Amino acid sequence: MFLVLFDCDGTIVDSQHMIVEAMTRTFARHGLAAPARGDVVEVIGLSLPLAVARLAPIGRGVALDTLVETYKEQYFALRSDPGHSEMLFPGARAAIEAIGGRDDMLLGIATGKSRRGVRSLFEATGLGHHFTTVQTADDAPSKPDPTMVRQAVAETGVDIADVVVVGDTRYDMEMAVAAGAGAVGVAWGYHRPGTLLEAGATHIADRFEGLLPILEEIFARDS
Repeated sequence: MFLVLFDCDGTIVDSQHMIVEAMTRTFARHGLAAPARGDVVEVIGLSLPLAVARLAPIGRGVALDTLVETYKEQYFALRSDPGHSEMLFPGARAAIEAIGGRDDMLLGIATGKSRRGVRSLFEATGLGHHFTTVQTADDAPSKPDPTMVRQAVAETGVDIADVVVVGDTRYDMEMAVAAGAGAVGVAWGYHRPGTLLEAGATHIADRFEGLLPILEEIFARDS
């Protein structure tokens, strides 16, 4: 049995607009200059406290915990606004359903989102039943720490040699490498393919339709 661990933001859903807007509102709420869009996009994939901490020089004078809590409030307010949404990337649903329907592959999540955020995503998309294991920022240290991968392995019983992490940031690739898992980058996310290759990706999927053939190649080689 093989295990495919998906990142969420930038891999399954395009949430950068909501994340940037929530971060902008958070800093504004406390009278602080908003971080540049590029700086916010760069930290997508990290757990929220670490992501905010990376932007902390801008937020001096306000406690990190305060900024984190305000961000959560702003993000979930945006989620309920019809003008803002996390959109599935083209081909995501079909790919997840195809992989999830196989009897030789299990699907999992390893994300910097909170468990509440993943639950909201599953409720909105109806895809939750495809995922056997869900690892979130509530359960483990931030990427690139390999704990989320190791917990998914312990939960599913799949050997680490038969695990592949699919993600869009160098944090995903570094996490996979640190855990001893395979690393597949996606070209449609928030870090450039060259960055993903430098961080340890062995393959880059240009579109979701090409992901399953890459996984089949990796697992056939390793079996």
